Amino acid sequence: MIRRPPRSTLFPYTTLFRSRLHRKAFTLNLFIEFAANQSEMSANDFENLKYMTGFGNDFKSEDPRCPKALPAHQNSPQVCPYGLYTEQLSGTSFTTPRDKNSRTWMYRILPACKHQPFKPMDNGNITHNWEENESIPNQTKWNPLEIPSKKHDFLQGMSTVCGSGHPREKHGVSHYIYTCNTSMQDKCVCNADGDWLIVPQQGKLKIITEFGKMTVEPNEFCVIQRGIRFTVNVDGQCRGFILEVFDGHFELPELGAMGANGLANPRDFEVPVAWYEDRSVNGYTVVQKHQGRLFAATQNHSPFDVVAWHGNYVPYKYNLSHFMAVNSVTYDHCDPSVFTVLTCQSNRKGTAIADFICFPPRWAVQEHTFRPPYYHRNSMSEFMGCISGKYEAKTTMDEGCYSLHNMMTPHGPDAITYKKATSQGKLVPERIAEGCMSFMFETCFELAATKWALSQKVDQDYWKRWDDLPKNFNPNQKPQ
Repeated sequence: MIRRPPRSTLFPYTTLFRSRLHRKAFTLNLFIEFAANQSEMSANDFENLKYMTGFGNDFKSEDPRCPKALPAHQNSPQVCPYGLYTEQLSGTSFTTPRDKNSRTWMYRILPACKHQPFKPMDNGNITHNWEENESIPNQTKWNPLEIPSKKHDFLQGMSTVCGSGHPREKHGVSHYIYTCNTSMQDKCVCNADGDWLIVPQQGKLKIITEFGKMTVEPNEFCVIQRGIRFTVNVDGQCRGFILEVFDGHFELPELGAMGANGLANPRDFEVPVAWYEDRSVNGYTVVQKHQGRLFAATQNHSPFDVVAWHGNYVPYKYNLSHFMAVNSVTYDHCDPSVFTVLTCQSNRKGTAIADFICFPPRWAVQEHTFRPPYYHRNSMSEFMGCISGKYEAKTTMDEGCYSLHNMMTPHGPDAITYKKATSQGKLVPERIAEGCMSFMFETCFELAATKWALSQKVDQDYWKRWDDLPKNFNPNQKPQ
């Protein structure tokens, strides 16, 4: 006969279970303690993240540690499940037409208003003072910005390159470059001025938002909309670009005669799933960008305490390798608007506050056509960057480089690219931009570069890329 060990050795807490009520209370306490520990341990875990897919959808998500945290058939019950608070985040006015209206309902451990008063803090290189320099219409190119060895996080490494307008009027844009080499420690940022479209060029960003976690690597981008709190973790040196729009929100471009499919497909956009941490912190810092200035407030808990949420105002990411590029299959070029991934439209129909455009690897098959981009003067301003490889139309536009061609500033392929394109003889289908990914922020505003930007790695010989273009005109050469 096998003798059963004493109950105390099987489960040392047996003596506490003097009643069914005690057992339930003890089990609940163990579960709460376990959930808190799991939450704390998984804060730096970014492996095997899950996402929901779609663009502009109404999503719903709850952390699996708290099943049924989402109230059923109601937004704001008298008492929320698990003792949570209800909070709505509105991305548009209440009475915005339904097809444009955006909001999300959150169910969180503490409301976002529980913090100390905001106080001004150092802005670093973030500015919306476009009058500090005399604007000039020259083509401007920057070589890759070095990542300082001094420890600095994502927010500390943000620097304004150029822009126009002001968030106080909710009208305009701002372009930034960022560098960082350390994570944001017990600190988050919230942009009350507009939406940030973040394009990593080097290094992976591990982002925690109030909606959950996501990673964003080179060849991807993410959009974190106005009012959403987030923090950025990194494992090493990182660099990238940010487009900020003060007006509305990004949307997919209209496809017109192209039909129902093409460019960036809605199903390829990814949205994080709910994740929370119930963590007490002595002096957690919440930074808010407000009317172009940075302000800091402290609180004693993590802001990433949203257990469940539902709505259509959410952060999202996209992999540029999924972009379905289109172009001419006979002759000439379509305009570069066919490479638009997202747009933020102005009140003038067909005119963008900002377009985000990518130039991926693709086939060029046009016959008897000058295949590089045509020479151009544009009613829009173009800020361009190279994520990887070398941009096909400029031999010196390497990865990490970026340029500004302001409104009506002439630009186009350099002399080397022109010579190669016009001396090929019979054209055959060819892959172009292989191993390269470039992007453009295009806007209807004239842009002013900041004093900081014009002191950083400016290519003083950029204008010479066109100086060697030959004069080929021969009035005696009759067209065939």
